[in-house]
This record gives sequence, C-alpha cells and structure tokens, in this order.
Amino acid sequence: MTELKLFLKLNYRQAKTLNANKPTIITITGPSASGKTLFAHTIHDELIDELGEDGISILSEDSYYRSQSHLTMSEREQTNYDNPSAFEHDLLAEHLKSITENKSIDVPIYCYKTHTRLNETRRFTPTKIVLVEGILLLTDKALRDQFDIKVYMDTPLDICLVRRIKRDLTERNRSIESVTNQYLETVRPMYYQFIEPSKAWADIVITRGGKNRMAIEVLKAKIRQLSKLPLQK
Repeated sequence: MTELKLFLKLNYRQAKTLNANKPTIITITGPSASGKTLFAHTIHDELIDELGEDGISILSEDSYYRSQSHLTMSEREQTNYDNPSAFEHDLLAEHLKSITENKSIDVPIYCYKTHTRLNETRRFTPTKIVLVEGILLLTDKALRDQFDIKVYMDTPLDICLVRRIKRDLTERNRSIESVTNQYLETVRPMYYQFIEPSKAWADIVITRGGKNRMAIEVLKAKIRQLSKLPLQK
C-alpha cells in the first residue's frame, strides 16, 4: 500500500467513525513477534514530547491475561496462551468503554514468569490518543466495537518465529526447546484459527513489521491531526 493510499484510507476511516468528543483508540494487532509492540512504542516515543503525557499512551492486551494462580506451575506451563480464552477480554472491553468516557481505569499487572497477576494494579488515565496492542484484539466483537482505527501487522510466520525465539531466550529466560514446542503446539495453530482470520476486520494492513517507516510516518501524521480535536470534560 502506497503512502498516499494509506493516508486516504485513514482519512476515510476517520470521517466514518471518529468522535471528536472522546479519546481516539487505535488498535495495533497481529501475530506474536510481528513487530506490533515495536511499532506502537516507536509511534508513542516519537510523539510523546510533541503531544505530551496527556496526548498519547499505550495499553497492552498482555496485561489482561487471566491469572493461572489456581494451577500448579507445571499446569501453567502447559496452558494455551494464544487462545482468546486465555485473556479476560470482558474486562478489557469494559476498561476501553471507560476510557471512551474519559474515566481512569486500574490495569492488571501480569507476571510472565509465574503466569499470575500481581496484587497491585497500574492506574491508567485516558489520553487523547490511546494505542492498544496485542495478538487477539480483533477476534472479539466487543473489543472491535471500541476501536476507532484497526491496524494489522502482516509479518510472515517464519520471521515471527525467529524473533520470538530471540525474545523469549533473552527476555523470558526460556529454552529453545520450550519455545519451539509452544510454537508448534499452540502459537502456529492459534494463528491460523484466530489471528490470521481476524485480519479481515482491519482497516489497514501493514507489512515489513515494526520498522516500516512509511507506515509509522503516515500514522504519526494522522495522530497529529486527531490530537487537535477537543475532548469533552
């Protein structure tokens, strides 16, 4: 998709659904390790000084993983974390609705090492632009209805696998065997069952992952426009 076509598509989407009286919620979704987190944080970090802390923020679907504290550690490690049932999407949808009403929320804090939620939460105050990133955000209608712009990162699975191995080995202290087993048993099957079909709900599809500068600059330009809209108090 050329830069002009992408910009025009965003303009069309804005004209159809955006409401100047509430925060604009943009979802960035796609397969695990597709570059969605990098894409979201790049946009956020490059605009935060310009828009201010009340102008743009990020919310992660991972925060809404269900706690597995009722299971043994062995059972937790066998849980399918790439199935929509692994997430408390009802709570996320409720929180997104609160955000559109300019109400603060208490976001759960999830621990990847123990597969449980911490006792404390993180206070999240709505901003004019809210970026929501995660793998299964377009699989749930209640969530889709809350998103003003839906972006899908279309990255080949082999590239995602290499990135996932590097990430999980260095950041999550996992073995190559556990990462590849999880990929074959749950990640890949769930991609074809849930994630890839959800691409049909996206307003725009981005290739080349989180370092696609053209897509980053186009979305930044659109966010600059949207940030000038007043919010109701």
